Amino acid sequence: MPSSERLPDIAAVVARILAATGGHPRVAAPLGLGKPHDLLNALYAQVAARPETSLTIFSALSLTRPRAKPGLEARFLDPFLDRHLGPDFRGLDYAAAQAQGALPANVHVHEFYLQSGALLHSAPAQRDYISQNYTHVARDLVDRQINVLVQLVAASGERISLSTNPDLTFDFLDRQVAAGQPRALCVAVVHPDMPFVSGNAEAPAGFFDVVVTPETTPSLFALPRQPVTVTEHALGIHASALVRDGGCLEIGIGALSDAIVNALLLRHGRNAVWSEALEALDGRGVTRSMALREGGIEPFERGIYGASEMVMDGFMHLERGGVLKRRTFDDIERERRSARGEPDADPRRGGHYLRGAFVLGSRELYCWLHQREAEDPDGIDLCRVSNVNQLYGDHQALAALQRRDARFFNTCMMATPLGAAVSDALADGEVVSGVGGQYNFVAMAHELPGGRSVLLMRSTRSTGGKVVSNIVWNYPHTTIPRHLRDIVVTEYGVADLRGRSDTECVQAMLAIADARFIDGLVAQAKKAGKLQAGFVVPDAWRRNTPEALRLAMPALAAPEFPFGSDFSPEELRLLPALAWLRSMSASWGGRLRLAGALLRPGKAVSGEEEALARMGFEGPLKIADALQMRLLRAALRRVHAA
Repeated sequence: MPSSERLPDIAAVVARILAATGGHPRVAAPLGLGKPHDLLNALYAQVAARPETSLTIFSALSLTRPRAKPGLEARFLDPFLDRHLGPDFRGLDYAAAQAQGALPANVHVHEFYLQSGALLHSAPAQRDYISQNYTHVARDLVDRQINVLVQLVAASGERISLSTNPDLTFDFLDRQVAAGQPRALCVAVVHPDMPFVSGNAEAPAGFFDVVVTPETTPSLFALPRQPVTVTEHALGIHASALVRDGGCLEIGIGALSDAIVNALLLRHGRNAVWSEALEALDGRGVTRSMALREGGIEPFERGIYGASEMVMDGFMHLERGGVLKRRTFDDIERERRSARGEPDADPRRGGHYLRGAFVLGSRELYCWLHQREAEDPDGIDLCRVSNVNQLYGDHQALAALQRRDARFFNTCMMATPLGAAVSDALADGEVVSGVGGQYNFVAMAHELPGGRSVLLMRSTRSTGGKVVSNIVWNYPHTTIPRHLRDIVVTEYGVADLRGRSDTECVQAMLAIADARFIDGLVAQAKKAGKLQAGFVVPDAWRRNTPEALRLAMPALAAPEFPFGSDFSPEELRLLPALAWLRSMSASWGGRLRLAGALLRPGKAVSGEEEALARMGFEGPLKIADALQMRLLRAALRRVHAA
């Protein structure tokens, strides 16, 4: 049995990598949490200081500390990040340099998925981005002459787990060896806070060529919990009615996913509140009709099974709430009996209720994984992304049984009335994030019996102080083609597009559009010949307005932070005030209102002084700081007085 070389520190590992690669490492690093920040920073520093060497990094989702703009944003964000990430958190130096367009000429970074919107104006990142399906990354890396693989891991004695990131490592190395290439130098950096996960995430003995356990390690990146708006909660209520008891669930991350999870928990644990919200929102009865045909309106008796490329906090909450509990088995006969509702012949052999390829979320989530490993090691299966995001290969029949009645929830930025969706890039090709696994899941939904793809989208967005529709007649770039159209959900309802004619699709999409934009879309549809000239907009569509939505949504179903907040009471008071200032700053009319607020701040409100103190407005201030304080004071008074 081969054994791993143990090195004393990061500096020794860097020297080993440079010696093994002749000073030209081509590094594969996991996406998200699985990157060893200290090692990559030390390697980057060495190469940046030596022009005769080079460094090429292939990865995705390089997590780093957000950069706050000077002024109010920095006063709010910097102290929060110091507290939330921890004083010893260290971001990725190459990512910071890339964002500023300051990478040295001998360093290149290729990513297949970017932090959403973070690198829109980074020319190096845009040029070096690689557009790929998640499941094709391991295949394509084989052609890129990778000579080093680095990974942050968990250890239990001599055992090593790929922990939060078994997604691509095994697949890539297997493909590299099968192609007859020299196996990349594999380096593991042990972190004490990475959750140890056994099963398919555990590496064989000697799998890593080099293992290092640093004396000190930076804090793990933890995502802050986001506020969920009434719009997002309404969308979550509609979406939650599409989930079938005994089925399968895939969801992503962010406020829309939190809204779905909250709605699923409401449907299960407070069904009367959930039903009231659905009835108030679903004036035309379309969502309820879809629920009776495709989803459900009752609590989850059998429970659901999670099969998602990403494991995030929502799955933890669903497991704790008794929703995520249907277990599947990696035994096709046993799974067939389960699908038929037959009793398990051997209940002592536990299956898993959640399968995923990588983990990213809060520190509470990482602790939950550690606890689940100790109490129920079969319950969660972290494995290769090829076992989650696709149906190819020998496991197809088993995977189809496990994922029966699957609902794959993904978000998109825009959609057309004909069913195409825009999720990863803008009209000129500038990349917002990436395709990731979205195309995989949309295509898989069309292959699975009972499977449905559900794309979630806010009906509008604000840009430059102006509200615009996210349902657009046409767009130069699309992520999901219209021939894969299935279900689209906005805060105004559900559009079932699968197998429908173009006219039926247009009408279904217009019915969930914001009323302010329906007439323009109807005119474009008529011009294109997709609606008859005499078509008249139904009165019900005219009620798709934010005002009607707020009146319809019960407060009990729309908590701003359904799973708790990482912000202090003072920060929670500041958030809506800062949002008001941003919205006012986006237009000339808003800026005039800001000028008026400077002159007439209004009457004092409770908690105002504590909020200003949290922003550091104490003691003598420069003129610019005093103006910012006065503006913020006015914003606090306007928001909280209202």
